[in-house]
Amino acid sequence: MRRLVTAIAAAAAFVAIMVAPASAVQGGTPDTNNLYPYVGLSVFYNVNHEPLWRCSGTLISNSVYLTAGHCTGLDPSDGSVPKFAQVWFSSGPIPRGNYPGTGSCLGWTGYPCQGDVGGTPVPNPGWNGFFTLPNTHDDGVVLLDAPQNRGFAKLPPQGYLDTLARQRGQQNENFTIVGYGVQFERPNIEVAIRQRFIGTTQLHNLGSALADGYQVLMSASNGNGTGGGTTCFGDSGGPVFHTSPTGVQYLVADISFGSKYCKGQSGAYRTDSAAARSFLGDFVSLP
Repeated sequence: MRRLVTAIAAAAAFVAIMVAPASAVQGGTPDTNNLYPYVGLSVFYNVNHEPLWRCSGTLISNSVYLTAGHCTGLDPSDGSVPKFAQVWFSSGPIPRGNYPGTGSCLGWTGYPCQGDVGGTPVPNPGWNGFFTLPNTHDDGVVLLDAPQNRGFAKLPPQGYLDTLARQRGQQNENFTIVGYGVQFERPNIEVAIRQRFIGTTQLHNLGSALADGYQVLMSASNGNGTGGGTTCFGDSGGPVFHTSPTGVQYLVADISFGSKYCKGQSGAYRTDSAAARSFLGDFVSLP
C-alpha cells in the first residue's frame, strides 16, 4: 500500500496526516490495558478489492465507525475512491496475514485483507479531496456489516469546545489522542507496528483563520514514552478526546492533518460543529 499525499492549499506548512503501509501515536504509550477497545485500525480498498490506504477510527455506535473524510472519500491525485473497508480492534501489534503485497485482497486472510468486521465507507458529502481550510469536511464513517459489542465513544453537545476558545490559559488544555499510526518518521525511515497507542497533546488554537470553529489545532507534548505525543501517518481519523470538568470524556474531533515528519502542530476536524453534526446526525443520535 502507498502513502496518500494531498496538498493543503491554505496552509503550505502542513502536510496531510494520511495513511502509510505501516502503523502509532509518536511518543505515546501502548494501550496494553485495552482502555479504548472501540478504537480501531481500518484499511480501505478500491472496487477491485485492492488495498488503498489505512487509517484509525472510533466506534460512535455499535455499527457506525467514525474516521476522516480523506480516508473514506476521494483522493484527487489519482481519482481513487474507496468502496470497501475492513476494521481491526485488537490493541496489537496486529500480525500480518498471507497477502502477497499486490492485487485483490479477496481470498487472503489477516492484515491487510481480513479484519474483525467489514463495512462501507461514507465520506462527508462536502469532502472534495483538497483540504479546503478551515471547513475541510474531513470526516466520514464506515457503516459496519455487523454490530460490535465493544462500547463506543460519546460525542459532545454542539459548540462544546467553544468555551475553551474563550478561556484564558487555554493552551494548558490537554487532549488525549489514540491511533495506530507511524511511531517514528524521517526521510527514508519509518517505524510502524500496527499497535494502538495513547498520547497527550495540548490545545494550541481553536479560533484562528485556519481553525475558525472547525478545527482543533494541537501542539505536541513531550513524549519519549511518558504518555505525551503527536500524530503521524496512519493516525488519520483517530479520536481526539477531551475530558469535561464533570469528568465526561468526549470525542471532540477526528485527526486530520499535521506538520512535516509528524512533529509540532497537528489539526483535527471538530465533531461539535454544526457542519459535522449535520453529517453525523444522519447515522447516530446526537446530544
